[in-house]
Amino acid sequence: MAVKIRLSRRGRKKLAMFDVVVADARAPRDGRFIEKLGTYNPNTNPATVVLNEKQAIKWVMDGAQPTDTAKAILSYKGILYAKHLQVGVNKGALTQEQADAKFEAWKAEKEIKIQTKASTIQQSKAKSKATRLEAESKVSANRAVNIAAKNKAADDAIVASVVDAINESDEDEVEIANETASDIVAEAPAAEVAVAEVVVEEAVAEAPAADAAVEEAVAEAPEAEVAVEESVAEAPAAEVAVAEAPSAEVAVEEVVVEEPVAEEAVAEATSEDAPAAEAAEEEAPAAE
Repeated sequence: MAVKIRLSRRGRKKLAMFDVVVADARAPRDGRFIEKLGTYNPNTNPATVVLNEKQAIKWVMDGAQPTDTAKAILSYKGILYAKHLQVGVNKGALTQEQADAKFEAWKAEKEIKIQTKASTIQQSKAKSKATRLEAESKVSANRAVNIAAKNKAADDAIVASVVDAINESDEDEVEIANETASDIVAEAPAAEVAVAEVVVEEAVAEAPAADAAVEEAVAEAPEAEVAVEESVAEAPAAEVAVAEAPSAEVAVEEVVVEEPVAEEAVAEATSEDAPAAEAAEEEAPAAE
């Protein structure tokens, strides 16, 4: 019966792990096996391999044939190197102690290499993480600067719009004031005309009173004429009375003083009564 050392798959999709088993070559991959030697997990870096070294060396020495992947795993763990040393011991090339010491030295060196690789991977991961964080911080800073610039531009735009609105309102107020002033200027002549019409109406309303005053003066004019004629008729008697009494002269002088008053009344008369006034003036010298 041909015996093989191979892998038997288990685990879920995309996260598979394998068992290292010794099985009949005619058995299916995931079928019956003779013995389980360990596990292999390729999902970690470096890969995790756990083997029972004594049983693996025994089956290799007994002639079990590993598959290619199983052979790489056995070589990774030093099983094939231990077989080489054990063959030398069997041939008497070296003692068992020497073979075990060499195998332990090889395992220590291999472990150092594995640890170095793991630390290097960790450092590279940390470095890449720091680089990503720095890049993200730069991107965030640039984004913040851009956002601040956009906000500033938006604020400037708002301020500019407010200033424009204020300027437009001021211009509108100035235009309204100019229009109001122009309207006032335009309405001023009309107001003056209205005032003039009011003055004219008042003058027209007062005209009848002036006419009445003139008529009264004209009506009194004949009486003045009569008084003048009477004074003229009485002039001789007045002269006699003057000779007799000084008081008569005083009366004559008073009559003469009253004559200019009559003249003033005639002058105040309207144009319609002008002839009568002239006649009164002509008669006044005659009375003198």
